[in-house]
Amino acid sequence: MATVRYFAAAAEAAGTDQEQVSAGTIESLVAGLVTKHGSALELVLRRSSLLHEGRYVFDPAVSLSPDAVVDVLPPFAGG
Repeated sequence: MATVRYFAAAAEAAGTDQEQVSAGTIESLVAGLVTKHGSALELVLRRSSLLHEGRYVFDPAVSLSPDAVVDVLPPFAGG
């Protein structure tokens, strides 16, 4: 199962800092997260960057290995 790590507003919307999720692609991962956590997380995900194994993901068709790590990084303020 892939590990999803949430930061800042994403953790608040998901109600957790981290969870294990079964998904084959980034697209199916996001869809499953929205189904599980609802519209609050969906809004955050629309504004967030996703990192797969430390690299930004732009293509929702990217395949996930069973032990993948995906970080959900909402926009941060400050500097």
